[in-house]
Amino acid sequence: MDLKIEEMDLYEILEIEPSSSSAEIKKAYRKKALQCHPDKNPDDPEAAKKFHQLTKILEVLTDEAAKAAYDRVLKGKKEAVVRHQELDSKRRKLKEDLEARERLAAGGFRRQKSEAQQLREEIDRLRKEGSKQVDEEIQNVLRSLSEEKSRMQSQGNGAACRVKINWKADKKDETNGGYTQEMLHNFLSKYGDIQALIVSSKKKGSAMVEFKEQKAAEMAVDFELGLSANPLKLSWVNGPPKHDSSQAKSDLIKETDFESVTLMNMRRAEERKKLIEQMIADDLA
Repeated sequence: MDLKIEEMDLYEILEIEPSSSSAEIKKAYRKKALQCHPDKNPDDPEAAKKFHQLTKILEVLTDEAAKAAYDRVLKGKKEAVVRHQELDSKRRKLKEDLEARERLAAGGFRRQKSEAQQLREEIDRLRKEGSKQVDEEIQNVLRSLSEEKSRMQSQGNGAACRVKINWKADKKDETNGGYTQEMLHNFLSKYGDIQALIVSSKKKGSAMVEFKEQKAAEMAVDFELGLSANPLKLSWVNGPPKHDSSQAKSDLIKETDFESVTLMNMRRAEERKKLIEQMIADDLA
């Protein structure tokens, strides 16, 4: 894709001034690039084109020689527009006729042509040499996108790892049904790392735990009973987590085989037995 840089106002596209510093140019690029990156605009068929255009703009504006050549061309164009607007129609016609004769006599506007040609040569040089600054900024954008995606996934995983805990406790019971935060932590931490554990200070017999991994939350919901005299009831804060459909399909196919089902149940029973033994040992410790 050959962008006609000399016909574009690069500063207007980045929403900055021609006097902007290199740091301001890069900052404006990152902001625009993050907005129009194809990963964030899957329904926009022009997203890749826009991102490519921004990269080429950054390439020109962060190279001293290319930026100087572009600025001369842009300045010449703007000055010509201003001069042209200042003339009335009659004088404009006379000026255009005069300029046409001068072009024929002098072989055209050598200065403007030279400046435009110089800009094209600088752009060609950048295309061949590449730009370390541009590569760094592209990596910064990709890193920001990756971090944003990780944050979103982390938030999503957190919601799938949150479990409500309830048990019987009278409003006036200072022992809160026999449970403390430390005791709950001991019961639950055997399943996996705990991100947060909050015991309600307003509602007796109520708490919420968030595990680091969904598997740990699932095991806690399936197995944890707490004190035999006052059992715990664990339930999902946002409903049972959804599992990957392809994995579910794969498990279903395996379970249609009688031998696979038998072996699977035996493994689960053995795992459950070991877990219960460990829980009892921890409770007695």
